[in-house]
Amino acid sequence: MTLLPGNVGLIFTEGDLKEVSEEVAKYKVRWSSARVGLVAPIDVIVPPGNTGLDLSQTYFFQVLNIPTKINKGTVEIIAPVELIKKGDKVGLLRLAKLGIRPFSYGLIVESVYDDGSVFSPEVLDLTEDDRMEKFAAGVSMVTSLALAISYPTLAAAPHVFINAYKNVMAVALETEYSYPHADKVKEYLKDPSKFSVAVAASAPADASALPAAAAKEEEKKDEPAEESDDDMGFSLFE
Repeated sequence: MTLLPGNVGLIFTEGDLKEVSEEVAKYKVRWSSARVGLVAPIDVIVPPGNTGLDLSQTYFFQVLNIPTKINKGTVEIIAPVELIKKGDKVGLLRLAKLGIRPFSYGLIVESVYDDGSVFSPEVLDLTEDDRMEKFAAGVSMVTSLALAISYPTLAAAPHVFINAYKNVMAVALETEYSYPHADKVKEYLKDPSKFSVAVAASAPADASALPAAAAKEEEKKDEPAEESDDDMGFSLFE
């Protein structure tokens, strides 16, 4: 019962939970002014501009520490002022005099219950990409833990095989033991120039083949397509 303190209501549905949450959020009641004693759901900032109030109201602004000036016989606020912070209790501000209606009130989804599990409503806003990102992060953590404690898991298996291959290769390079893949690596380490020469020798052949192939393609495009009499359904020589 810890999830049902105070004035809490329950909404039962067989529909999509996200759609229901969005529908509930649409219904709000806007008060004409901030009610004294309520907890502010948002910050309240008085914007600069002409208030339309006469000079007799200057004391009201002085009490609230709102900087003003006189403009054509009316009071004008010259800088924005934060009067209430989110989470604070509302005092006697008389914001209605300034035409400010800062708060709106409505139902707030606090928790979601589905198939035996209770979770935060923020989960309903997760997209498929968000889920994949969190899943990948979880797999990464499991893999790191499995590798650190040498515990075999499906996620850690590819890393285990690669690390084992590196170890075997390192042993083969430091000893007389060898196998086909190690022979190639040893040969490269003995004379890297063999591989660089082979690459350089094949490059001109490949480069010369490209212009020839391009020229052939251009010739094909320039040749007019020959129409066959048989393709038209009859022969001109019959």
